[in-house]
Amino acid sequence: MKVERWNSNNDGPISERALRQKLERLGYEVASWTYPPGTPFMAHTPAVDKMDAVVSGEFRITIGKEVVVLGSGDAVYLPKGVSHSAEVVGQSSVTSLDGVKLRD
Repeated sequence: MKVERWNSNNDGPISERALRQKLERLGYEVASWTYPPGTPFMAHTPAVDKMDAVVSGEFRITIGKEVVVLGSGDAVYLPKGVSHSAEVVGQSSVTSLDGVKLRD
């Protein structure tokens, strides 16, 4: 699983705008969503390459036997055709950015 962590030294201060701009520079169309604690996302398989990033809160992503908890500034690459599931963990809502690959 390919996870990218926000690096304030290289990327500057974390904000939704800065994280969105980073995904857009990588060629993703980005939508913002907020989900309450405990929200589950059953296993699904994207038809396009995606990158999910967390602005605030914690999001657990599972691909096969690999599990990672993403926090503020973290992003995970989700390749097309690979099944994954997710869940909002902790006591806080999650604000996430859902990036869909438009170009290479």
